[in-house]
Amino acid sequence: MAINGQSTDQAALLDAELELWTTTFSYIKSMALKSALDLKLADAIHSHGGAATLPQIITKVDIHPSKIPCLRRLMRTLTASGVFTLQQHNAKTPANEPTYTLTPSTQLLVSSRPRNLASIMAMLLNPALVIPFLEIGSWFRHPMPDPCIFSHTHGEALWDMAGRDPWFDALINDGMVSDSRFIMDVAVKECGQVFEGVGSLVDVGGGLGAASQVISKAFPRLECSVMDLAHVVARAPSGSGVKYVAGDMFESVPPADAVFLKWVLHDWGDDECVKILKNCKKAIPSRENGGKVIIFDIVVGVGQSAVKHQEMHALFDLYIMLVNGIERDEQEWEKIFLEAGFSGYKIMPVLGFRSIIEVYP
Repeated sequence: MAINGQSTDQAALLDAELELWTTTFSYIKSMALKSALDLKLADAIHSHGGAATLPQIITKVDIHPSKIPCLRRLMRTLTASGVFTLQQHNAKTPANEPTYTLTPSTQLLVSSRPRNLASIMAMLLNPALVIPFLEIGSWFRHPMPDPCIFSHTHGEALWDMAGRDPWFDALINDGMVSDSRFIMDVAVKECGQVFEGVGSLVDVGGGLGAASQVISKAFPRLECSVMDLAHVVARAPSGSGVKYVAGDMFESVPPADAVFLKWVLHDWGDDECVKILKNCKKAIPSRENGGKVIIFDIVVGVGQSAVKHQEMHALFDLYIMLVNGIERDEQEWEKIFLEAGFSGYKIMPVLGFRSIIEVYP
């Protein structure tokens, strides 16, 4: 049977070709988004009320006049990939000038909004974190134990580079701050019961304390402290209402009613996680006295069955191989909890593609 002059077999072959091209060019979508961040295109459109023509956008961005035609082509890619939407010209715009509008996703890239994700997206798209993925094929040919993908490319671990390079350290911490402010604002509004009744909490590996600051503001009677490495704590803001403690979670954790771990354990293998969790268990009271560990992380296969959620779990698991980390399913989480001496846990898939896990001594 022919379809528009093509046999069914040939049409299927061309569809398969298109699928390969689309998957291969996925990195173009990411780099187009990086360009939008670099040029602050979302800010430019936002400054015009959330909808702007190309001439209006140009007045707000720093580009060479000779590149204006190229900007139109970039905007075409960004609209085709759903980053922005396109409205054809109307009576309020010059003839033949379409209007670009923000989507719910790109509203999260407007830097003036208190709850934005511009910094973490800029972090994830930084060449230092992108280039290592070009080396995955080479990395797979080496036996384990082996340097992680990041070290394989850069010759040093991510955390060592952050400790050595203040600019890279700021990139990582600023990215995590933006993510923490976003997800914690949702968490305290929708899942505040997790923190109710807790007298004191230590945020282990909490960076500059963005998560703890949100918790402290929402629960003023809850005494919050942050423990991280000395070079991180040195950059901590003053007057935040949160106490900062320099330390190493592999050695000990300050005592508190609850220990909070946001996107920490997925960075580490099972042995390291068990060691961290054992130190957390030593720091908290018994379950009967309210002791618990609160984890914000991915639980693979748990939560919404939507394709985007499943794909994000798979993509994040490959991404976190960058530092020899792993995204765990429920059985893998349970294994390290039991090895660390905990008696039980509860998984709440309530944060989009992430979950809250309460672990009890």
